[in-house]
Amino acid sequence: MDPKTLALLERTFKYGIRVLKFLNTLPDNYMYRIPKGQMGRSSPSIGANYEEAQGAVSKRDFNNKIGICYKEARECVYWSKVLQELYPDEKHSKDFKEIIQEATELRSIFSSIRKSGTENM
Repeated sequence: MDPKTLALLERTFKYGIRVLKFLNTLPDNYMYRIPKGQMGRSSPSIGANYEEAQGAVSKRDFNNKIGICYKEARECVYWSKVLQELYPDEKHSKDFKEIIQEATELRSIFSSIRKSGTENM
């Protein structure tokens, strides 16, 4: 596996873990349960689907998994913004900013991979 792939696998893994740990610091009440659950599923899913893409059986399968990574990163941006609005505390503003920034960067990366993969088919 090339170094860029290994680096992105590690980056997506760390992102999922970071988000899960961060979500654990937010209050656990009804208002937060849905966005926290959605964020808790979509953030580690980016890395899981990128890991699956590495074992793809075809280019089409690879591109499908990359498309899922892209969608999950988009979803992370969305749910992060929802949570940020629900929990505007200064204490967590830096965390939200960094989590949204990373999801936005991952979204761009997977958009590029998807675009080049589609062109090569």
